[in-house]
Amino acid sequence: MKTFKNLYPNICDFATLETAFRKARRGKRGQANVAAFECNLDEELLSLCDELGDESYRPGGYRHFTIYDGKPRRISAAPFRDRVVHHALCAVAEPIWEARFIHDSYACRAGKGTHAALDRCTYFARRHAYVLQCDIVQFFPSVDHEVLRNLLARTIACPPTLRLADKIIASGAGIHQDRYQMQWFPDDDLLAASRRRGLPIGNQTSQFWANVYLHELDRFVKQTLRCKAYLRYCDDFMLFADDKPTLHRWRREIEAFLATLRLKIHAHKTSVHPVTAGIPFLGFLIFPTHRRLSQRNGFKFQRRCKRQRRQLARGEISFRELDASVQAWIAHAAHGDTWGLRRALLRPPIPRKSSAVFKQSIPHSGRDNRD
Repeated sequence: MKTFKNLYPNICDFATLETAFRKARRGKRGQANVAAFECNLDEELLSLCDELGDESYRPGGYRHFTIYDGKPRRISAAPFRDRVVHHALCAVAEPIWEARFIHDSYACRAGKGTHAALDRCTYFARRHAYVLQCDIVQFFPSVDHEVLRNLLARTIACPPTLRLADKIIASGAGIHQDRYQMQWFPDDDLLAASRRRGLPIGNQTSQFWANVYLHELDRFVKQTLRCKAYLRYCDDFMLFADDKPTLHRWRREIEAFLATLRLKIHAHKTSVHPVTAGIPFLGFLIFPTHRRLSQRNGFKFQRRCKRQRRQLARGEISFRELDASVQAWIAHAAHGDTWGLRRALLRPPIPRKSSAVFKQSIPHSGRDNRD
């Protein structure tokens, strides 16, 4: 396996850090910490260059908050200067793995994303009778630091780059400790409970390392199981075949392989079923002939829209902000057969004279699914 050396000078380079800063600030220029960093941009970047150069850089503490997306998710936000370093590290390291990742891995990759994953799922559902759908138990809290470090070291032969990765990985240890439910594996002793584990949800590096970690699963499915119809979006993945026994056998082999990564799949979220029964995936229910928006997604939009309408009436948000939010949902929902749903949800008038602009945002053609 080819290894890569002398990566660290590129990470420490001022131009790399400046580009990383511009990526890290995208969509966040109104935040006080981002504005403060930008006011003294040259000094801040030179300081990071010096700290990275002499390896005195140390990650700061995280700010935690919880979002609710069907279930509570704890988001950990690193200080802005740390996010600049994360982007710089990914800018140098990601292209190495991008050339190795399989085609059908869709999370956090340029040119991929949720809608490409939905289209690929539809493509496979039209060509196979059954699907094995899997979800990994507590994926981000379960990522084992020693396993991840060994995977990185297989490809990166640059000691200072690995030491920087170690610092960032170690900064996430214990973040999920209060919510992590210990998973035991064969040959574990009592010391297994003290293993360092967990990646912060929200780091740029966490998204990249999640793909590095599960690339081993991708290789196993494609090269060992020889499954041609396989796709993965983060820790949700599925395999397609024309008979159930094959999928049940693959499930057993996948469970055994994931144990080597110290991961397990949800027993109650993993199933083998006909594709004609519908495949719940990324907020849609996918059938071979059509695609529906999940009921939860529709209710969520309805509640959000009502809340924003009240905020608009009180003058707390502008019509432009409300319209942008609705347009974004319309663009997402249009990837399914949702014309009737959109017409029903967007029928109530917007309390403003410019509501005509809002009504024009509703497409007037029928089916929008572009499979």
